[in-house]
Amino acid sequence: MTKQFTTLRNMYKQFFKRFFDFLIAFTGIIVISPLFILLILILSVANQGAGVFFTQKRPGKNEKIFRVVKFKTMTDEKDKNGNLLPESQRLTKTGRFIRQTSLDEIPQLINVLKGDMSLIGPRPLLIEYLPLYNKQQARRHEVRPGITGWAQVNGRNAISWEQKFTYDVWYVDNLSFLLDLKVLFLTLYKVIKRSDIYMKDNLIMEKFNGKN
Repeated sequence: MTKQFTTLRNMYKQFFKRFFDFLIAFTGIIVISPLFILLILILSVANQGAGVFFTQKRPGKNEKIFRVVKFKTMTDEKDKNGNLLPESQRLTKTGRFIRQTSLDEIPQLINVLKGDMSLIGPRPLLIEYLPLYNKQQARRHEVRPGITGWAQVNGRNAISWEQKFTYDVWYVDNLSFLLDLKVLFLTLYKVIKRSDIYMKDNLIMEKFNGKN
């Protein structure tokens, strides 16, 4: 790796990546605003009064906590004891389609505008996972989390947690404009193809237990 390439790579990482994130997210929200509104209307009915947006605290860059926003794809149905039913039972047919096509990720463009997230980076996971990471896995928090990432275009839900973290750390070490461009185009291809989505015939991710 030449000194000039290293300098350009660092400039992209420290300044231009955030600039492009903001520009693309801002433009994207404007362009897809009709779809955004349509999904709000559809989910307000499909979710049976459970709301349209799902928000949850997640760790971002340097493990700073932020609130991620997505389209809600499940109802709030409860059992006779007042406890929420399993996620697999609350996932609606409409929600399943929206997850398959990754449309539930659209509101995260707001997180990108705010600077909580990037377009490309390791996916933001649950806060409860933080104490479960080993030192190497924790390096995924050295960059902003992304709407899509290197792990997502290399298997998504079809690979193990260990493989995901390996891809995440590899991305951290190799972050560049060309790599982000590659991830972006591969993401579009996989969304259109709807590949690497299923794990055990559903769209609910198995939780990380620190032993994977």
